[in-house]
Amino acid sequence: MNKIFNYLDELIPDYYCELNYNNDFEFLIAVVLSAQTTDSKVNKVTEELFKKYDITSLSNANINEIKNILLPLGMANKKAVYIKNIASYIKNNNGVIPRDRNTLMSLDGVGRKTANLVLATLYNEPYLAVDTHVKRVSERLGITSVSDDVLKVEEKLCKIIPKEDILKRHHQLVLFGRYYCKSKNPSCNTCKLKNICKNSHQVWCEFF
Repeated sequence: MNKIFNYLDELIPDYYCELNYNNDFEFLIAVVLSAQTTDSKVNKVTEELFKKYDITSLSNANINEIKNILLPLGMANKKAVYIKNIASYIKNNNGVIPRDRNTLMSLDGVGRKTANLVLATLYNEPYLAVDTHVKRVSERLGITSVSDDVLKVEEKLCKIIPKEDILKRHHQLVLFGRYYCKSKNPSCNTCKLKNICKNSHQVWCEFF
């Protein structure tokens, strides 16, 4: 595993989240909105959304006005209800994001992946969010199996990643999957992990 993580440190030394936000509440909303879409699309939408609404005004906003802003993301009807209700909950919780994972996941629109990322980012909790990039990269590098569900992937990764590095490795795996180990046309030729990558061997065999 050292070879994998050393390469990620070399390739992506400055790990980061690509969602734009100014405070804890905005981060939670941005992560909720990122479901089934791209961070770049979310950033375009939240630029308008966050200029127009804060916690209080979003909790009191007209649902159709929220939905119209969210239309470019897809699932606008559901997401509008989600973020309005989340805003109401956070407002009534004195503006504080719950630190308990089960409490956070009790909010509509907040699944385990969202809760893990929010709690790891805001409270440095040792929770690893598994998205499509993390799952794909882990499978290709032989850390997990194709048959593993996201909970199993999370469990296996958390066993080999020190708690203090979980958020760092999450972001590195996401960025590696997004820009290098892509779903289609991955950069296998220049990747230093191609000798242990299942996808690289498959591409090589198919080529010949």
